[in-house]
Order: sequence, then structure tokens, then C-alpha cells
Amino acid sequence: MSSIMGNINKEIGFNIRGIREHHGLTQEELADLADLHRAYIGQIERGEKNIGIKNLEKIAKALNVSIKVLVDVSSVDE
Repeated sequence: MSSIMGNINKEIGFNIRGIREHHGLTQEELADLADLHRAYIGQIERGEKNIGIKNLEKIAKALNVSIKVLVDVSSVDE
């Protein structure tokens, strides 16, 4: 079970990083826009932290995308 959660965390982090980079933002800039700590953004992008719904919403708003886009992990092996 924890392996599956780790994969999901990594996939969501990968999505966030890709969208952030597409927008030309640094982790620090995203953190400022989302009112979160830069280190926390890095941990999420590396899949080290479980992200809460409120923080996921903050990041989605900062990146101007829906939460659905961030959590699309359809490429995760089941």
C-alpha cells in the first residue's frame, strides 16, 4: 500500500513540477503565489510529502489549472 501511495505522490509531484516549469516559475515563485514554503513545494515535487486538499487547491490556483489536472495519475501502473 505505501508503495502505491509513494507512486501517487511522485506522479502528482511530477505533474506539479512540469506545469510549474511550463509557466517558467521557480519553486520559490510558486511557493509565494500559493502562500506555501519553498521547501514544502520541493518535497511535494519529489513525492516526499502527502499533499492535503487545501494545499493542492492553493497550488492549482497559483498555476491556474484545475485540481483534476494536478492529480491526473492515469499513467500510474495499477
